[in-house]
Amino acid sequence: MNGTSKESTMSSIAILGSGKIGSALAARFHAAGIPAVIANSRGAASLAEFTDRFEKGIKAVEARDALNADIVILAMHFDSVPVAVGGVGDWAGRIVVDATNAINFPDFTPRDLDGKLSTEVVSELVPGARVVKAFNTLQAPVLAADPGTAAGRRVLFLCGNEKSANRTISGLINDLGFFPIDLGPLSAGAPMQQFNGPLAKMNLLKD
Repeated sequence: MNGTSKESTMSSIAILGSGKIGSALAARFHAAGIPAVIANSRGAASLAEFTDRFEKGIKAVEARDALNADIVILAMHFDSVPVAVGGVGDWAGRIVVDATNAINFPDFTPRDLDGKLSTEVVSELVPGARVVKAFNTLQAPVLAADPGTAAGRRVLFLCGNEKSANRTISGLINDLGFFPIDLGPLSAGAPMQQFNGPLAKMNLLKD
């Protein structure tokens, strides 16, 4: 998809998590001129120095306020998701982007989820949400870098069971300067995107 998504342009966007991936996404949103808010478990005050570099484009908010956005990007450790989203009973069709990877620390091995995909677990934690898997296959320094190179645009993969949500996130990825590739439903795309999948850490360019 190469067109701008009207829904993503008009939607409020929140990045939940300010670690390496969350910080990388904030930098890319700022560079693309797309307003967003960012939150973490320590409170908005802890992000003041970080967000100062973005002027007014990226604002720090409390986590409870970030959870009200139209598009909420989960950019945190997989184990932190239950507590982070626990205050929302019904997501009422809003989009949740799962940018997490289910990893055992400190050995960085794939988590055993009893045969479930990590995004299936996340989906159960956000009832009523349209869940899209995205932003989890590039390492943070690569994700933070300019996606436009002399050889082409950096590729970002996504998948989800709701086609309308996939289109919205494809448009957002395009607006950020990346080349989006929609892998279809979670059953097809998530196994390829998750930590031990063939697309993990895959840094591809599309001319």
